[in-house]
Amino acid sequence: MPAATAKTQTMEMAMASGQIVYEQNCAVCHQADGSGVPHLNPPLSQTEYVLGEKARIIGVVLNGLNAHELINGETYSNVMPAHDFLTDQQIADVLTFVRNSFENKASAVSVAEVAAERAKKK
Repeated sequence: MPAATAKTQTMEMAMASGQIVYEQNCAVCHQADGSGVPHLNPPLSQTEYVLGEKARIIGVVLNGLNAHELINGETYSNVMPAHDFLTDQQIADVLTFVRNSFENKASAVSVAEVAAERAKKK
């Protein structure tokens, strides 16, 4: 199988798995369409914290967030619990899904990147 085909299949698998993780763990707060809830849960569409440095968004999933965040000119203050119970694969898949859904287009998140951030937590 050519490398490009394998990479496409891997991305498709990550997107499919990530969507399931998103629906089970994220959609209640961030909504099915990633639009969030004004002043409580930030949108996941076209925001620097989703599309920017991967380590930051991985850290938010692993450690949660308990701070007022200014995102796209609006302050969000709801507490996000840690989701460190998810496996590195699940986190990589859900973040790959989020970074490539809701009008987003960004690089995939790898299991190695998640594992590196998780190791920093210990």
